[in-house]
Amino acid sequence: MSYKVVVIGGGPGGYAAAIRAARMGARVALVEKGNVGGACLNWGCIPTKALAAGVSALRTIHRAKDFGIDTGEVSVDFSRLMERKDQVVSRLVQGVEFLLKKNKVDLFKGAARLSGSGRVLVTGTDGSLELEAENIILATGTEPALIKDFGYDGDMVITSNEALNLAGAPGRLVVIGGGVIGSEFACIFSALGSKVTVAEIMPAILSLMDKDVSRQMQSLMKRQGISIRTRVKIQEIRKTDLVTVVLEGGEEILADKVLISIGRVISLTGLGLEAAGVLVGDRGQVLVNDRMETTVSGIYAIGDITGKIQLAHVASAQGLVAVDNIMGHSRLMDYRVVPSCIFTHPEVAGVGLTTQEAESSGIKIKTGKFSFVGSGKAQAMGETDGFVKVLADPETDRILGVHIVGPHATDLIAEAALAMQAGVTVKQLAETIHAHPTLAESLLEAAGAVHGMSIHM
Repeated sequence: MSYKVVVIGGGPGGYAAAIRAARMGARVALVEKGNVGGACLNWGCIPTKALAAGVSALRTIHRAKDFGIDTGEVSVDFSRLMERKDQVVSRLVQGVEFLLKKNKVDLFKGAARLSGSGRVLVTGTDGSLELEAENIILATGTEPALIKDFGYDGDMVITSNEALNLAGAPGRLVVIGGGVIGSEFACIFSALGSKVTVAEIMPAILSLMDKDVSRQMQSLMKRQGISIRTRVKIQEIRKTDLVTVVLEGGEEILADKVLISIGRVISLTGLGLEAAGVLVGDRGQVLVNDRMETTVSGIYAIGDITGKIQLAHVASAQGLVAVDNIMGHSRLMDYRVVPSCIFTHPEVAGVGLTTQEAESSGIKIKTGKFSFVGSGKAQAMGETDGFVKVLADPETDRILGVHIVGPHATDLIAEAALAMQAGVTVKQLAETIHAHPTLAESLLEAAGAVHGMSIHM
């Protein structure tokens, strides 16, 4: 069975690459040992957002009286919440399978291994078969990182995978790690009634975001009743009827569940990279150039395993670059404008330089900031927490970064990313007419604030 392209891994990078290659006329095979969609669709982006949407509806109902609406007593059917999450995931998995079939991509279920020059061995429940490939794209993704001493058992000490299949909201939950995943789950379970403690070794949660974002979110999450402990190390985790988290110094925190949320590790086990001659870096990442080529001709790698930026939309973009190069359309991957989104409450989004990155690199910036409390639309919605912050080059007036905390931040960041990609100046953005009343006006106001020209500041 001979193919122009064989893609190993059916996540957002892998299936996008497979469909793009097929639409460009290639004969394509996709190998996936689980459900198509990868960790993002089955264990990450989509199921967590489905839960976050349910929690958002709950928050709206709880403050319905502010709008003159009496709802009466409100309760959460946790099993129905989880059932809806599963339905959303299932529909999207079926949708991806339909797209693969419609585009004549052959889908093979099983584990893949590089078995020789241009060959991929697929082992599934029905046995093994070998595929011949002119080109191979590796897209095997990541899995939750674990620290063995934390006593992970999938029951009392869990990862995000198990958190998505709990039978109910734990009474007390300790989240180890205040990054993106940890903060999202903290907000979700706190809204569902859990008493949540976040333990973070760094000086602040969401430490990779702009420092104003991190500071604001720490304050807002505490207001939601979430206990946040920064600069703390876990000394020991003991399990009896409950879980005891012992911090360095001896302080003990009791919990029903402990969620380990310390990032994700690259998944390359059993791929046969060494035998194939594909080089791996010191962080376990597959080494690639900007054409997404590995050190072996005809073998490409995309997504989290490249160790670049571990985001689903980056994996998809890398997949399209790899396919374009395979099909003879020379193209380089560009990482300069990559938006990131966090579905906490409120939402967080950012693109480009952070304030601390500019400071550490000696880059001069001008800053404009606008609070959602000054937004007519945010006031009408009753969601005024947060701000929009614009970082600009004082000499060229180019936008260097935009950071948002607030309602629909993850949607609003798209305009900022487009402006940066197109080289729009702050002045041009501030002079672009924005509809009123909209949340998007807050970006216009923040741009105006860079030059002291915000009207509603």
